[in-house]
Amino acid sequence: MRRSLLLAAAALIIAAPAASQSIDKSATAKIIDEGTNHSEVMVTAEYLADVIGPRLTNSPAIRKAEDWTQSKFRDWGLANIHKEGFEFGRGWSIERSSVRMLTPRAVQLTAIPVAWTPATNGPISAPVIVAPISKERDFDKWKGKLAGKIVMITLPDTGSEPSKAPFTRYGGEDLSKLDSFEQPRYDPEAADRRMKRLDFARKLDAFLKAEGAVAWARESYRDGKLLHGEGYLFTKEETPSLPGVEIAAEDYRRLARLAKAGIAPTIEIDSAVRFDDSDSKAYNIIAEIPGSDPKAGYVMAGAHLDSWVAGDGAADNGAGTAMVMEAARILMKSGIKPKRTIRFALWVGEEQGLLGSMAYVEQHLATRGSPNDPQATGLARFYGWTNRWPITPRPGYGDLAAYFNLDNGSGKVRGIYVENNPAVVATFRDWLAPFGPMGASSVVFQKTGGTDHVFMQAVGIQGFQFIQDPLDYGSRVHHSGIDTYDHLKGDDMRQGSTILASFLLNAANADKPLPRPPLPTKPSVTDPYAYANDDD
Repeated sequence: MRRSLLLAAAALIIAAPAASQSIDKSATAKIIDEGTNHSEVMVTAEYLADVIGPRLTNSPAIRKAEDWTQSKFRDWGLANIHKEGFEFGRGWSIERSSVRMLTPRAVQLTAIPVAWTPATNGPISAPVIVAPISKERDFDKWKGKLAGKIVMITLPDTGSEPSKAPFTRYGGEDLSKLDSFEQPRYDPEAADRRMKRLDFARKLDAFLKAEGAVAWARESYRDGKLLHGEGYLFTKEETPSLPGVEIAAEDYRRLARLAKAGIAPTIEIDSAVRFDDSDSKAYNIIAEIPGSDPKAGYVMAGAHLDSWVAGDGAADNGAGTAMVMEAARILMKSGIKPKRTIRFALWVGEEQGLLGSMAYVEQHLATRGSPNDPQATGLARFYGWTNRWPITPRPGYGDLAAYFNLDNGSGKVRGIYVENNPAVVATFRDWLAPFGPMGASSVVFQKTGGTDHVFMQAVGIQGFQFIQDPLDYGSRVHHSGIDTYDHLKGDDMRQGSTILASFLLNAANADKPLPRPPLPTKPSVTDPYAYANDDD
């Protein structure tokens, strides 16, 4: 960070008006100095991405990440460093893989095994058949036609060319569009429909096996030879019977064209993957900076440590993990003593349904539903959890004063979402005031989802996310094979770490905890006259 920017930010601290929640201006200056002039965030991010690499939940790599992140917290002097386990499922990792077209000519295809599918136990080769199957009603079309085949289950598309730049930063108009209140919607039948789609993956595997298929392949959902490899049948009871691969869109379409022309290509799949059943539990990593007032509760920051396996998990979410860890280091190095404890969480199982943060909520904050409700496993826990009533707070429910989440890549922080909570707008504007020269000044109403603050919000505890520049996160990096260190922006991550550290200190030292909404109760169905659409 340039010295001129540091001086400008420090000057604004001195000139800033009194805040509605107390701000220690000298402490903020220390945080800015440590976070910009002495940052270690990119060193942390590089080790996670380049040395440890992709960190699929319960894989050997995530176990290394669990140990390494704890050791870093110890080196920085944090307290109460520990793992908190919850039941998850199988570990899985790729040792090597290869997919080749053998006929009508030899071509090395760009492909990846789908997570938690079994190994081929050596190369297998067979002709392909293009048999698009997306619903159970499609099974009848293909009965008796799949024996001995590698089944291409995706309907081939015609490709796409980008209509806008893949790398973007927010302008003022973009940020203003985020400042909108989102009307809550309650549609319990939608979760039931999502559950049926989850069941379909199991039913498809059983159908293909019964029909004598050798393996299956799907088309990547992005062009540009990008791969992803997401899979969700991660419990031992759900493990698929057949190997599955994702093939780059361009290669998949070539195979489909050849098959349409009457030249059924033969392909070879060699998927050397390994399951690990040594420990079925996944582990969140917890560390703390103790507060001076044990009765004042705690504030919290979190990011998910796990990732998918096509890339190195650098932006999703090594970036957020590194920034949360850096905020902890900044605060420790600054020698600042907060009133409330500041807790740091590195979640796992996020990519399989926010399961790590859900486990934390259930253990420390609140439970949902009756103890007699059937216990869901796997991804079904995610889909059914917010439809369970009532919410029963645990004894520690009132202790968590604020939670801040980072999980949108490495883009510069431009402000914060108040997540439909108008009561915190004025406070957050005050807290952001020192960081206007760094580009962070927007406080917007929009509610966000899809990551680890969701289940805290679902039990009435306000979790917040920061607005970050999109960069190329959503367009090509997210979950893809190019999620590597190269796509991280160091200046942005130094800025984000510094802002997070400042927000945590302000929340920890605030005279009163941030106001939270009422404890949620079962809402009325938003549209009681709507008819279900099986395709939504």
